[in-house]
Parts: sequence; structure tokens; C-alpha cells
Amino acid sequence: MLELPRGALWSLALIAIVIGIASVGFAYTAGWLSPDRLTPGKLVAALAPPGGPSLGHRRNHAKGICFTGIFEAKGAGSELSVAPVFVRGQYPVIGRFNLGTAEANAPDATVRVRGLGISISAPDGQEWRSAMIDPPMFPVATPQDFYELLRASGSKDPNAIKTFAGDHPEFAAFGDWAKTAPWHRSYAEEQFNSLNSFVFIDKAGTDHVVRWSLLPAAQPVDISPDELAKLGADFLEQKIAQRVANAPQRWTMVVTVADPGDPTADPTKRWPDDRRKLEVGTLTAERVEAERDGPCRDINFDPTVLPSGMRTSDDPFPAARSAAYAKSYDLRTAEGPDYPRTATGGK
Repeated sequence: MLELPRGALWSLALIAIVIGIASVGFAYTAGWLSPDRLTPGKLVAALAPPGGPSLGHRRNHAKGICFTGIFEAKGAGSELSVAPVFVRGQYPVIGRFNLGTAEANAPDATVRVRGLGISISAPDGQEWRSAMIDPPMFPVATPQDFYELLRASGSKDPNAIKTFAGDHPEFAAFGDWAKTAPWHRSYAEEQFNSLNSFVFIDKAGTDHVVRWSLLPAAQPVDISPDELAKLGADFLEQKIAQRVANAPQRWTMVVTVADPGDPTADPTKRWPDDRRKLEVGTLTAERVEAERDGPCRDINFDPTVLPSGMRTSDDPFPAARSAAYAKSYDLRTAEGPDYPRTATGGK
């Protein structure tokens, strides 16, 4: 048997100790040592609709369609961040228009929340991934609250949501938005919002806590849910494909900078309208492709994938979303044979 020198044995022992500590830490954060802790698996399982998950699809925002295009940076973003995607120029984008539902075949008019995921690539290979939705606030303040909301939504108790809302008064703002905000006939007419707070770091090393939004160039046209239902189950995918085929569709990216004292860890809290805003660039969708063979199908729009000059803040959601997205990705790739080769729905 090969005999290792004492120094080598000590090095191996030290490595084993470090790995052991790291493993325990990972097990703890994953909830393996505490059955009551929220884990990615629990969160993803709670997303499943009554009939079970849509196999081969994302566990949430299951219905979507891919697009490719460009992000044209104006250079203004470099005041806030050294991120390469803010240097004046054009950068390739892979994106996904989607609906906030776990049902891959849900009729479009039945889903209140619409989403947009983008991946912007810099020449040096760095990426900025973002997943945005159209409401101006999130329904709950923490990942644990979101899990409880999902459980209430899936409960057979007819008073479950009412009870949840009573225990979580912050939910009222989202509820009011869902009931009163106008519906639009196209993804092209939606404003999409990051909601979560992130930190941009400028060339002097100064931190700026920010959120961002994409404002549509297209004029929004209000339409009732009943009128939307008459357009067909998949009208959003059909209309965005038609619009982009006729002409590129554009959104202006606006970054909002927090003032000291603004809530940064709670996406249910909106910042005052007078906060500093910078128009940092334009997103252009140039080509739409069905997800089944499109470039977005295998992309996780993980909000923690950030280029240099950006990092997460004290907001707990990006880390929770990242873990849940990874779990969802593992599940859907294992279910590849179940993915329907149809023109709509898809993951």
C-alpha cells in the first residue's frame, strides 16, 4: 500500500473537514436536517395543479413562447453599474413570453399574471438573466408566505384564501390589482417589472439598490376578460408571433434607484414614484419561435445569474427562485419524453 507523508495526510484530513462542514451547511439550507423548513422540493411540489404537474414543462409559468432579439444599451446604465451589458452597444437576447400558471394548456384569458424572461449576453460570455411579471407588486413578502399561499390556493377548504388574506394583510394590494387592473390583448402591450431588489455597483465601488421595468412601445389597449376569451385559448402566442413578424416589438428598460430607507427585502412594497429613474436601453424582440424547438426551452431564467457589477440584495426571493428553478429544470428534463410536440404550451 502506498504510504502518504504526514503532511499529505493532514492536507487530506483538512479537505475532508471542509467538505464535511460544507455538506452539513448545504443540508441545513436545503432543509434536509429540519423537516419543517421550506425546501425547493416542497415549493415546487406546491405549485402542482389538482391534476398533477404538466410533465416536461416548467413547474410554474408553464405556458410560453420563445423569442430572440437584442438589447441596445444607451450607456446611461454605466452610471450605476460596471456591468458590460450597460456599455453602449447591442447585445443578443434570448427571451420567453409566458403566463403565470402551472397548467401548460391553460386558456390565456384565465391567467391573470403575464411574464417575460430574458437572457442578455455580453461579448465576454457574462450573462444577465431576469424574470419579470406584469403586476407592480408581488402578492407576498417572503418565500415561506408564497408557499403558504400556494397551499391555500390548492386547499379544498373554501375559506382557505380568505383566511390566508386575513393573516397576510399585505396580500390586499395584489388582490386589488388582480381585480381592477386592465387586461391587454398582447404581450407587446405589457409593462414587465422585476419587483425584486438588486444591487448595482459603479466604477467607484458604490452600491445602488435598484429595481427595473420594461415599458412597452406599443400602445396598450384595454379589453375585458370575456372579449379575450373569444380570441381563443392561445391568442397571446399567436398575436405576439404575428406582431413580431410584421415589425420588431420594443420595450424601454427603466432602472429605478432606491432612496435610503426604502424597503428592499419586501417585493410587496412599492417605492415612491419620485425615485430616480434612468432609461438604460431598449429591448427588441425580432423573432418568435415555438418553445418546443426554440432557444429558450432549456434556459432557466434564474435571477441570480448576474454579470460583474450586479449582485443580489437582502431580498430573499432571488435565491429561493434560483433553487426552485433548478429543481423544476431537473424534473422537466427527466420528463423529456412526456413533452408534447405541439405548437402551443411548452416548457
